[in-house]
Amino acid sequence: MGETEVKLLCTKAKELLLKDDNVQMVPAPCTIVGDIHGQLYDLKELFAVGGSIPNTNYVFMGDYVDRGFYSVETFLVLLAIKVRHPASITLIRGNHESRQITQVYGFYDECLRKYGSVNVWRYCTQAFDHLPLAAVVESKIFCVHAGLSPSINTVDQIRAIDRKQEPPHDGAFCDLLWSDPEDIDGWGLSPRGAGYMFGADVVRQFNTTNGLELIARSHQLVMEGYKSMFGDTIVTVWSAPNYCYRCGNVASILELDEHLNKNFKIFEAAPEEYRGVPARKQSPQYFV
Repeated sequence: MGETEVKLLCTKAKELLLKDDNVQMVPAPCTIVGDIHGQLYDLKELFAVGGSIPNTNYVFMGDYVDRGFYSVETFLVLLAIKVRHPASITLIRGNHESRQITQVYGFYDECLRKYGSVNVWRYCTQAFDHLPLAAVVESKIFCVHAGLSPSINTVDQIRAIDRKQEPPHDGAFCDLLWSDPEDIDGWGLSPRGAGYMFGADVVRQFNTTNGLELIARSHQLVMEGYKSMFGDTIVTVWSAPNYCYRCGNVASILELDEHLNKNFKIFEAAPEEYRGVPARKQSPQYFV
């Protein structure tokens, strides 16, 4: 796709994303997806396992770029699907959908290498600013990239956030993109340097206050593809198999039927002979 086509796609996608609320309401049945991180050929595997659009309704929970070799293509494919089938895909913002983060972990450099300028990076990061912050499936399952915030007690408070900006370094917007569940009581400082750690009591209170049954999130590598915590009140879904092409993990997607019954589908990385591995510089390592 040429630079002009990328600009047109991002412009059209922004128009459609503006129609999505901060917290997008999603009907069941649907399929919930975790981090992708530029692993384009594994995204193709995901669609082969989960079903094609528009036959399947998807909720992607962010982190489409960085780490993998095909961040540009991955994000543009998802934007193109959004433009073609807007009612069949919800794209939530992750912490890597950020100007600052993508300048460190690969996406900026990939755009510069593939297009010879930073224009495509600018078009994509402008689209990042229009992505919703969360989704709720049938008023019962809350989907967010990372976690909760001590500044947020109700889902309605998320609806009041001005999302059309670069994620701030602290506050509610930041916490939704950075926080992690942990076996603690209450809230704790996050070793990531952004967001918080939060315990089972926090999850229980948030779910009770908002009439929710489950929080679905991604943001953390899970070797088994998914991990339920706190009596199945929160689940981490990880959808990038063999993360960074070296971690050896499997990936998963979470299928919800019309009654919100859960079915985790596990899948492995696409065979290497089908995807190839272009050369690139190593980016700094940390698990997000």
